[in-house]
Amino acid sequence: MNDIDSSLLQAGKFGVGQSVHRKEDPKLVRGNGRYTDDLHFDGELFAHVLRSPVAAGRVRAFDVEAARSAPGVAGIYTAFDFVAAGYGGPYCKLPLTNRDGTKLHGEVRPGFGDGTVRHVGTPLAVAVAATASEARDAAELIDVDIESTPAVTDMTAALARGAPLVSAAYPGNVGLDYAFGDEAAVDAAFADAAHVTTVRLVQNRLVVASLEPRAAIAEYDTAREQFTLHLGCQGAFNLRNTLAKDVLHVPPENLRVLTYDVGGSFGMKIGSYPEYVAILHAARALGRPVRWTDDRSDSFLSDDQGRDSQYEARLALDADGNFLAIKVDVLGSLGAYMTFVGPMIPSLNIRKNVPGPYKTPLLHVRSRSVLTHTVPVGPYRGAGRPEGVYVMERLIDAAARETGRDPIALRRQNLIAPGAMPFKAASDLAYDSGDFPQVFDRTLELADDGGYASRKAASEARGKCRGRAIAAYLEVTADSVPEMGAIHFEADGRITMVTGTSDYGQGHASTFAQILVDRLGLPFDRIDLVQKDSDRLIAGGGSGGSRSVMNSSMALLAAADEVEMRAKRWAAHVLEAPEADLVFDDGAFSIVGTDRKITLLDVAKRAREEAPTGDLSERAGVALAVVGGAGHHRDAAVG
Repeated sequence: MNDIDSSLLQAGKFGVGQSVHRKEDPKLVRGNGRYTDDLHFDGELFAHVLRSPVAAGRVRAFDVEAARSAPGVAGIYTAFDFVAAGYGGPYCKLPLTNRDGTKLHGEVRPGFGDGTVRHVGTPLAVAVAATASEARDAAELIDVDIESTPAVTDMTAALARGAPLVSAAYPGNVGLDYAFGDEAAVDAAFADAAHVTTVRLVQNRLVVASLEPRAAIAEYDTAREQFTLHLGCQGAFNLRNTLAKDVLHVPPENLRVLTYDVGGSFGMKIGSYPEYVAILHAARALGRPVRWTDDRSDSFLSDDQGRDSQYEARLALDADGNFLAIKVDVLGSLGAYMTFVGPMIPSLNIRKNVPGPYKTPLLHVRSRSVLTHTVPVGPYRGAGRPEGVYVMERLIDAAARETGRDPIALRRQNLIAPGAMPFKAASDLAYDSGDFPQVFDRTLELADDGGYASRKAASEARGKCRGRAIAAYLEVTADSVPEMGAIHFEADGRITMVTGTSDYGQGHASTFAQILVDRLGLPFDRIDLVQKDSDRLIAGGGSGGSRSVMNSSMALLAAADEVEMRAKRWAAHVLEAPEADLVFDDGAFSIVGTDRKITLLDVAKRAREEAPTGDLSERAGVALAVVGGAGHHRDAAVG
């Protein structure tokens, strides 16, 4: 990291583009981070989840007598207990359509479990005890009578006639049969092509294995009828809404979600999980806090996994090497349940990302999202975006080998020229700008592509192998969602930003602070960030899909506009000048043509001191903006 300019340090101005030391790092590198498992509450109990050792079947009966009488046990709850409690469950709400025109059906996944076994690791029961070891010992005493049934774990086998059915909601084990593009036009382009390249690719299934396993602690306030859930996640607001509305069936204000430092996620920790329902239920039933921390081995069976897709992809070229059309047939695993974005990964995200920066005129994608008796597949590290890029780049390399062309020249030849902007891609997306050839050539220059041959020869002379990989990609981020931005001027002179995105290592506190340094001239070292308390949020899509800065920055900038407007009224009052005579620059209001000025921080201080009963102080000290997906926003005072 570059040294920070001393003049900037003195002024406290670390705006966008400045190299700054991240606010979050000192406590983390010193071991002072606060993760969920670091929290402890008086009277807390420990939970351990019993999981299925078989992949498919149905629980006929539970025998819990031995477990209930085990040392330290406070409660034993089975899947049947959760069904009797009337809990709902999360489900996929994506507005996707099957190729026959029918809408995607998002099957409700039981909040904890209903006794149906769909994969090894399916939660069956939970033991709650005074210590973690006592809870584990009790769970192992639960006797479960499972009627096993045939299972299918391979996608191709799951599509075969007569294959075991994972869910009656999805005949043939197909959760979504998606198609995009004019197949007849694409087929005609292939028929006329001078050369057709075909590749078959496999993206293997991945276990996320974040540095910090999932953990959660539940509390219940009987007098207020309010749940509180402490956990590591990617967005407190959305998770609260899902758990409250879809699972617990309580008003959202009856559930508070709090998250702290998060040790890795990249998609896996964003959604609802059965363990959260189990400990929330137990906390209410027992009147004591209940905590659960996943074992590393159990996380292989409990956490949503990534990838697991297969591709047959074809690229048509004319005699000069110009791309004519792409055709991709995808099988994407959903696992045992359709997660909230499961079917989008192998369908919509493949379609959007395969064409990349290339001027390919035609595209057809057929994608089947397949259920199998395996751990559910959820979003992880791009969720279909890198897979789409991988398909295209492998096609180009294969086409270059088969036609005797240079893979760099073949790519450069087919890049969209800047003069073609705006460009309507084969994915149906509009590219508004970009100079892809310049970026491509500059990257090759920085990588010293011209010296590659000599480096390769030198390696071979030493008995070593040297290779290179080239990819030109254009990533499509997740869609914009309503996002909150609020700015509070505190009594101690500090500034608090509030937004609904929730980082798990990205450095939001520093990034968002730099935006306010630029816009309002506020001192970098006085700006704090609140993002992980659902009670302080009115919107928030959470972190995911590489959209955090785009969403939150627009919301914070809209709030900053509100701050300037309100503060200008107070500045006019303090400076005894008309608002029209004031200008705002570098964090201060000044009267045009004079040296009289007042800083924004001083305006906030005066407003707090002079406003009667705190009413005007709050209105001057807080600005809120909610920015929607279309870029519109609304402003409101916060009381």
